[in-house]
Amino acid sequence: MGKRKFDDEQITGILKEHQAGVTVADVCHRYGISEPTFYRWQSLQVRNLGLDVKRVRELEEENQKLKKLLAESMLSAATLSEMLAKTSKGRN
Repeated sequence: MGKRKFDDEQITGILKEHQAGVTVADVCHRYGISEPTFYRWQSLQVRNLGLDVKRVRELEEENQKLKKLLAESMLSAATLSEMLAKTSKGRN
């Protein structure tokens, strides 16, 4: 896949410009996009059901960080449990 020409905020702005009354042909001409691209963006926006794409991506990144922290803490707890088990066996 190639580099995207427009980010999510720009796409939202373009779609809002059309909603404000500018024709699809004018919007497409102004930004150098095809009408099928415009309508694809529009359908994707409808499918998102108003969810802010940027916010969703931020939440996904935060979720990945939290999963990593959880895995590290579980590994640490398992290591400490093994060490405790070894030291208690040595005392018997």
